[in-house]
This record gives sequence, structure tokens and C-alpha cells, in this order.
Amino acid sequence: MSEFDEWYRRTKRFFDEIDKLFERMFKESFFLEEEKPLEKRSKRKVYGPYYYGFSVTVGPDGIPRVKEWGNIKPGYIQPVFREAIEPFTDVIEEEDKIRIIMDIPGVEKDDINIEATENEVKVSAERDDRKYYKVVSLPDAVKPESAKASYKNGVLTIIFEKVKKSKGGKGVKIKIE
Repeated sequence: MSEFDEWYRRTKRFFDEIDKLFERMFKESFFLEEEKPLEKRSKRKVYGPYYYGFSVTVGPDGIPRVKEWGNIKPGYIQPVFREAIEPFTDVIEEEDKIRIIMDIPGVEKDDINIEATENEVKVSAERDDRKYYKVVSLPDAVKPESAKASYKNGVLTIIFEKVKKSKGGKGVKIKIE
């Protein structure tokens, strides 16, 4: 047997093992649990329903940006499931203010908790089987005490005034009008 034949045999065996590994990972991680007998199915916690979406925008610099949302994200080996849904969010920067628009259907205004600092906003909401959580990094420093929030038809809107200089102050709890 030549060196080439030996190398080919080892390489083929290596790639066959990789193919088997990927097939097993796919079966274990992607919704093929129904193929296994009931007693052999995994007992992992299921959060369902699953939400996943993305939006693609092109900034003024011409670079496309992809924003993902939902409670399922791609992982290295298998998807990552979260109990809380990351809501679809738009951050709109205007000359003197920043506007955050977030889709949070199925909750009441009293179920929503908003906390803000000069650089980020944390939004959480929970009602019955719906849980939402999102931390939004702001593109510019804002005055947290200037925040005005409204919630109508499942859409949360928060408006902040921008500040010229960041002082690194404490966070502020925001009440929805």
C-alpha cells in the first residue's frame, strides 16, 4: 500500500466520523425528538413557543446591519433557547433625542418594568406565559430623568433627550404614562 493510499484511507475515515458527528448533533438538537421512542427522549426544559426573526438595515456608511430578536438564537452546536423573548426593537436617533420602539404584545402597561441609565435601557415584562427582556445600548448619552414612555396596542415607545456630556450617573426607573 502506497503512502497516498494510506493518507487517503485515514482522511476518508476522519471525514466519515465528522459526518456522523454532525448527523448525530443535528438529530439531537433540531426538533427530531419525535423520532425517538418516548422513554428515550431528552428531559430538557422546553420554553416554547419559539420566536425568531431578524431585520437587515443599511446604515449611512453603507454597511448592512442584522438585528435578531426572539427567544431562540443560533448556537455553535445547537440553538440556544431562552425563557424570555427578546422583543423586536428599533432605536431611532434624532438630532436632540433618542426614540426606542419595542414590540411587546400580550402584556399590560403595569406589567412592564423600564430602567434607564445614560447609556442603556433595560426593559422587562411578564404576564401569564409571556416574558420579555431586552437591554438596549444607546447610541449616545441621554438624560434618564427626561424619559417619556407610552404603551399602546402592544408597542412600547420611550423617548429620551440627549445630553452633551456623560456624567455616568445612577439609573432611573421610568413610569409609563
